[in-house]
Amino acid sequence: QVQLVESGGGLVQAGGSLRLSCAGSGRTFSSSAMGWFRQAPGKEREFVATINWRGGSTYYADPVKGRFTISRDNSKNTVYLQMNSLKPEDTAVYSCAARRDLGIATAEDRYDYWGQGTQVTVSS
Repeated sequence: QVQLVESGGGLVQAGGSLRLSCAGSGRTFSSSAMGWFRQAPGKEREFVATINWRGGSTYYADPVKGRFTISRDNSKNTVYLQMNSLKPEDTAVYSCAARRDLGIATAEDRYDYWGQGTQVTVSS
């Protein structure tokens, strides 16, 4: 069992930066691939980024490539999402998720545990 708690969301102006954190509990965190997803009002939840269990493999959705960076620190049971050059269209609730697997994945149904989410609002 893995429990996930996100933090770091907030209100930021367009062009600004935020760093989200996702703290995990449970012995299996370090052997879990992780992902970030987001859901904007009135829209379906969408994939943002994923990282494998050791942090050596990552993958990003096209809209965030070059602006967002996913990373992890297994000694702290934490995964991060550094978000730079934020745009109003990045406004959403951001959730982290964990897999009972080592490798990256982009599909929601590949993830077994989910956090509650943190709100990110980007003003123009």
